[in-house]
Amino acid sequence: MNPKIRKGIVIGGIAIAAILLVYFVYSTVESKKEMEKANEMLQLENQQLQLAGEYENLNAQYQNLESQTKFINNDSILHKYSEAKSKVEKLLAELKTQKITSNKRIKELQDEIKSLKGLMKHYIAIIDSLNKENAGLRAENVQIKSENRKLASEVNIAQEKNAHLEERMELAEKLNITNLNLVGLKKNGKVEKKIKKAKQLAVTFTISPNNSTPVGEKELFVRITSPEGTLLGGSGTFTFEGAEVPYTDSKKIEYTGQEVPDVTIYWNVDTPLSQGDYRVEVFADNYRLSSRLFSMK
Repeated sequence: MNPKIRKGIVIGGIAIAAILLVYFVYSTVESKKEMEKANEMLQLENQQLQLAGEYENLNAQYQNLESQTKFINNDSILHKYSEAKSKVEKLLAELKTQKITSNKRIKELQDEIKSLKGLMKHYIAIIDSLNKENAGLRAENVQIKSENRKLASEVNIAQEKNAHLEERMELAEKLNITNLNLVGLKKNGKVEKKIKKAKQLAVTFTISPNNSTPVGEKELFVRITSPEGTLLGGSGTFTFEGAEVPYTDSKKIEYTGQEVPDVTIYWNVDTPLSQGDYRVEVFADNYRLSSRLFSMK
């Protein structure tokens, strides 16, 4: 072979080898760049997914805290809370709908979530403090209500005692009578044992001494009821416990606080009387002083 031809073939082979080597090196470099870029994008996707999960969790915390923001009475704090909550929702939407293509944006989102988590802890601390304060106020309110109920109970007891005392005082002022009796009389004023023959009925009693009873004129009312339940006589009515009550007869006396013996109130018989039980009631000063049954033959 011609030396010149051989030399040309060698040079051509070297040139081809050089070209192939350059192409190989170039392909390797480009492939490495593509792999590095693909790896970087994969890392970005993983970081985006991780951030989305963290924002999702933070958003849930803000949603759960929403029902407790009613305890916050500070408008400025409520406004900042609402801004933070809206920001979490906005960034979560970005992570779910947009593909992050730069480490810079990932870093910004990481910094943002740190700040928003810090705000969340701050709001939780505020609400916990307010809850404790409200719990203290509720406990204090319960105690106050309990004390008020106790005081009201004590007042009611005192009122009942006072009412009872007033009632006892009123009762203490009441006239007291003893030896109440009912007898039938003849025309001459002597006792008639047979009720059918009686021309008069006499109610007798003694007024006991009582320093608590106001002195002065007292009007005594007597009611005599027959065995048939009919009121004997009918001289008029007197007021008793807010009602007008008819009576058989009455008598006025001057009471000085001393004993008044042998008080007698007469009723002239104007209707046939029968044997049986007669009820006698004596009233004065809006009190029923006595009520007794007498068996008349």
